[in-house]
Amino acid sequence: MSPGQPVFFYDLGDPESYLVAERITSELGVVAEWEPVLSADLVAKRPAADPVRLAERAQELGLQPLRWPPGWPPDTRTAMLAATYAKRTGRTVSFSLAAFRQAFAGGRDLGRVDNVLIAAAAAEMHPSAVLKGIELRSVRDALTAATSRAMAAEVAELPAIQIGTRVFAGAEALQAAVTSVGASAG
Repeated sequence: MSPGQPVFFYDLGDPESYLVAERITSELGVVAEWEPVLSADLVAKRPAADPVRLAERAQELGLQPLRWPPGWPPDTRTAMLAATYAKRTGRTVSFSLAAFRQAFAGGRDLGRVDNVLIAAAAAEMHPSAVLKGIELRSVRDALTAATSRAMAAEVAELPAIQIGTRVFAGAEALQAAVTSVGASAG
């Protein structure tokens, strides 16, 4: 990560993070570092997502209709370990977008390893390598460290975008970050 590069903190089980993930690259105007974190370890209990509002928002944004995975929200630990492993291989964005789409456009449960492996295949990651990668202590430690970095930055809600010392979080994080980047560029 270069100084001043925005950091996008997300969890693959968070629908608000999905809505930001689909747009961050095109709207922010600068490349953000994607940082997978465990929302269960990071975020205080917040109200359940409003499926109707999120579906309307997805439609406004021109995204595929949201399909909720059965038993949502899932335990995303395995998916987040896979995202952390993907980061090591330079495939964070492609894997994470594929996983988000599996969950919220395909309605697949990311708590199931086979759905995580489908996303990995879409990112050209070999299933055996992913299965071995998510078992590595170094990958578990990297996910824990990323979550700790988010806590240290005072991220209390996902999605979150950190630019310098400022953190923009929640449903309007991307718009606030875009405004901040635009103001600093002008």
